[in-house]
Amino acid sequence: MFDFANPQYWDTMVQLLTPATGETFYMIIASTLLAYVLGVPLGVILVISSPNHILPNPWVERILGTIINVFRSIPFIILLVLIIPFTRAIVGTYIGTTAAIVPLVISSAPFVARMVESSLKEVPYGVIEAALSMGSSPWQIIKKVLLPEAKASLVLGVAITTISIIGYTAMAGAVGGGGLGAVAIQYGYNRFRTDIMLLTVVILVLIVQVIQSLGTMLARRMTHH
Repeated sequence: MFDFANPQYWDTMVQLLTPATGETFYMIIASTLLAYVLGVPLGVILVISSPNHILPNPWVERILGTIINVFRSIPFIILLVLIIPFTRAIVGTYIGTTAAIVPLVISSAPFVARMVESSLKEVPYGVIEAALSMGSSPWQIIKKVLLPEAKASLVLGVAITTISIIGYTAMAGAVGGGGLGAVAIQYGYNRFRTDIMLLTVVILVLIVQVIQSLGTMLARRMTHH
């Protein structure tokens, strides 16, 4: 069972782990992209609607902030089960890698919104005031001042968000979501195969290290430029 010197053992592991790794990457990439499609506008609205910003609106800030906090407070494994009817309505099923993307996005988008909010609030307001004095519209300030000035922090936020989503995909695998998490549970834990669980952990650690390193490197380059 644990004959690491046997080439056939590694052939079996490759056949088992390669598709699962592909499924994990599919969930990570799709979920991160969709979470940012939803999360970036939410984060921008939180910032610009805050007091003394370009479009202050306390009601919008409070209501949106409360909704985001509610979704951030729900543990992912509970959210996964809670929105099964919604997931089924969107993709036709609640089992599989594509179905897992729905709760992954819903869970990650509020996190992205807070990450974006934090990054944009680091932009000195003096830069924004300078743009306002030159007659820039709110949209121009968002597009040409806020987002470009915060790009290094935003890139680091992408890395952090992606790493969080990796952890969520492992949990999704425990309830039929596919990917490395499903392999670890079905073939590792349920069959008492410590070697399979260890290999899935090693792959996940490597993915996390690569993503974090890339994010840090890109953020440094943007800071220097």
